[in-house]
Amino acid sequence: MNEVIDAGVDEKMHTHSESNIKVSVKNLSAFFGKTKVLDNISLDVHDRKVLAIIGPSGCGKSTFLRSLNRMHEVVGGTISGEIIFDGEDIMKIDPVYLRRRIGMVFQKANPFPTLSIANNVVVGLKMNGFRKKKVLDEIIEKSLRQAALWDEVKDVLKNSGASLSGGQQQRLCIARALAVQPEIILMDEPASALDPISTAKIEELIFELKKKYTIVIVTHNMQQASRVSDYTAFLYMGKLIEIDKTSNIFTAPKLKQTEDYVTGRFG
Repeated sequence: MNEVIDAGVDEKMHTHSESNIKVSVKNLSAFFGKTKVLDNISLDVHDRKVLAIIGPSGCGKSTFLRSLNRMHEVVGGTISGEIIFDGEDIMKIDPVYLRRRIGMVFQKANPFPTLSIANNVVVGLKMNGFRKKKVLDEIIEKSLRQAALWDEVKDVLKNSGASLSGGQQQRLCIARALAVQPEIILMDEPASALDPISTAKIEELIFELKKKYTIVIVTHNMQQASRVSDYTAFLYMGKLIEIDKTSNIFTAPKLKQTEDYVTGRFG
């Protein structure tokens, strides 16, 4: 698929650092105006692992996620500290290019209702001027297969993206994120609006995707965090309370505050 590289979908995207650390966050604080939303957070995101961000509503989870691909500044926020992605300071990377390498899936599925299922998948490539139909068709199929949606939609690709069920729409949005060949996928509560069967499909999908991608997921659902993630970070009131392997966070946390949260005693 050399033609894809011509489209600017950069093959160097899948180089993996020796240290296995994909993103290193150092002393990150985030602000809306003068209000500090995140306070001095430092953590590492490991390559091809799933990091779950847990914590009560309003603790800064989504802001942390949006800081990783500079979406926080789109909504008028600022950050201090540094976020190093594959050895580069993200503030020195063109935001459009950065967001292609660090894709995002939002809480509410947001397919473009005026576009077909097929065009929803490749809208990002088309906006970048890519037009080769044969390769676009290959990317549509590959991305929908990766998002575990191909078998359900292959006969209705011309239908509107909005014609799908909620769970299918969310997988369509994941396919759209995958089509531009990102290295990292950020997921902001991707299953919170879905029924249990659709949620299980998203979780199975995360399991498959981490073979190729680094994933950071914000979730309110403790069971989901324990099932899908390799590492878990617990945020509270904008501060990082504890980060560790998920098994440790849920069975032997170092701090009582973490234990109280994951066992449901507060939050």
